[in-house]
Amino acid sequence: MLQNFIEPALHNLTSPAILFFGLGLVASLLRSDLAIPEATAKLLAVYLLLSIGFRGGTELAHHGIDGRMLAALGAGAALSFATPFAAFAVLRATTTLRPVDAAAVAAHYGSISIVTFIAASNALDRQSITYEGFMVGVAAAMETLAIVAALLIAQRNGAGSSRPTAALWREVILNGSVVVLIGALFIGIVSGERGAALLRPFTNELFPGFLCLFLLDMGLLVGRGLEQGRQHLALPAGLFALGMPLLGAAAGGLLAMPIGLSPGGTALLMTLAASASYIAVPAALRLALPDANPSIGLTLSLGVTFPFNLVVGIPLYTAVAAWIAG
Repeated sequence: MLQNFIEPALHNLTSPAILFFGLGLVASLLRSDLAIPEATAKLLAVYLLLSIGFRGGTELAHHGIDGRMLAALGAGAALSFATPFAAFAVLRATTTLRPVDAAAVAAHYGSISIVTFIAASNALDRQSITYEGFMVGVAAAMETLAIVAALLIAQRNGAGSSRPTAALWREVILNGSVVVLIGALFIGIVSGERGAALLRPFTNELFPGFLCLFLLDMGLLVGRGLEQGRQHLALPAGLFALGMPLLGAAAGGLLAMPIGLSPGGTALLMTLAASASYIAVPAALRLALPDANPSIGLTLSLGVTFPFNLVVGIPLYTAVAAWIAG
């Protein structure tokens, strides 16, 4: 298994997408004036979500809905809801974070990073490892339940009185990334193989180049986040941000085994369980837990967990998935 990890890891580290992420990170830390316009960054994000969602939909149209898909959706939802409780317990035992801040950070780790999911999908595609198209739906199912879990944790620990309001549910359900991902998934299902053939040059052949541009911007964003949030990177919190992905990935791998996911699908479920949100959750928590410090969760998820998963995690999860599901 060690060889199965080392080779993909080296391949991942020398891939253009990861190297462009490193370029952005170094440029930001060196305080270069390199920048991607915000409107361009949003367009790139929409393209990536549209592409991965559409391709997942066409795969679903080809293979159909079955029990494995429903089981995977249930497993993803269960992980999203349960992970914040585990993350909160670890944070309270190992750090000095206030309960409200620990609950907010826990929500980040129960939800998912769709960019990490896209990077993992791209890594599997480069290695010609197939995976179930319905994993896009699993990713969407894991976006929101963590926020509800965080509210329950905060209320139980006297750290907040917020309840799911109409405004919060609107923020969660109509979050742009969820709308594009689910919308593109359904469009792919409806249009099927004819749609896949029609859009293949757009959704497949252009994808690697747009991913490089997007990860260049993500590198710049991570570098700025590390500069601004380094005060939150105390050793216990930093170790949590490195250890929690491994715990999440282990849980994802264990749930994937009885479902019968392929090695590629198992790797994606492990990646989703290991990732941490830095887009959807911060936006929702502004409404749900206004007393929480938003910089802590953002620094840990974006500044530590995201690059860890990108460089080390994805090759590791892929190697373990090949071992347990191969």
